[in-house]
Amino acid sequence: MIPGFPSRRRFKDLTEAEILALAISSEEDDARIYRSYADRLRAAYPGSAALFEAMGAEEDGHRQRLIDIFRHRFGETIPLIRREHVEGYRPRKPVWLLETLPIERIRAEAWEMENAARSFYEKAAKQVGDAATRKLLGDLAAAEAGHENRTKTLAGEHLGAETRSEEDQTERRQFILTWVQPGLAGLMDGSVSTLAPIFATAFATQDPWTTFQVGLAASVGAGISMGFTEAAHDDGVMSGRGSPWKRGIASGVMTTAGGMGHALPYLIPSFGIATAIAIAVVFVELWAIAWIQNRFMETPFLRAALQVVLGGGLVLAAGILIGFG
Repeated sequence: MIPGFPSRRRFKDLTEAEILALAISSEEDDARIYRSYADRLRAAYPGSAALFEAMGAEEDGHRQRLIDIFRHRFGETIPLIRREHVEGYRPRKPVWLLETLPIERIRAEAWEMENAARSFYEKAAKQVGDAATRKLLGDLAAAEAGHENRTKTLAGEHLGAETRSEEDQTERRQFILTWVQPGLAGLMDGSVSTLAPIFATAFATQDPWTTFQVGLAASVGAGISMGFTEAAHDDGVMSGRGSPWKRGIASGVMTTAGGMGHALPYLIPSFGIATAIAIAVVFVELWAIAWIQNRFMETPFLRAALQVVLGGGLVLAAGILIGFG
């Protein structure tokens, strides 16, 4: 098995029975997630809790229709197949990872679930050649689209003043999924992963030009690796995260920028001045990452700062100690 490429079934290799089974398990998982959201929000946001309860009931209805179709065509034994078993189908996040999220982030997660499910079925319907399977997948896509429309109606019934502009929400969420998430991951990787080699080289050689060359190589190499990894691991069709090339560019460019930020000061011939500026740049980068997490990902600022700045500081210290050694 090649690292980074887990052994999962390709969608085009699934039988029609397995496709139906995958749809059944997906609808069941989504219903449970929506009810978990409802329990999480019931005390503070009763309107949103009612919305998620209704969405869970909608998913139950879809699941029952799928089970009826499966029984009619294939009998009583439903194969065990889930999202994580199929290549390109992103599994849902565990609910316990979302328990501390604010309501807007929960709504964004719910929107992503619906968008990903609809995109998955629409793409699958275009790729199959069998007429019966094509019709089945088309019906599932229509069901998800109808669920999305029903969600809008339910939002009007249950949310009232909490409702936001649908177009503004969609645009912001897609921007975050396509650009901010991969760009932030790249910036974090580039800023932190290059600290040790750059500062180890700096303190071991005390040669600014050599340090810059090592920093340039580490930053560009990490950028290429992160960019291709982001573009290759998810084509964006089934997850709804947007073009893989856009996400790859965002991740690759920000990874390179994160490393180059503290490599560029070593163009200064004076080792002492260059190192002082590079260390100052490192802490600016780490605080910037914490701010982006707080601004776009709604991570509490103190928690983001503690995670990023503390982690980055430890890697920086490790590089300096290795260089002195």
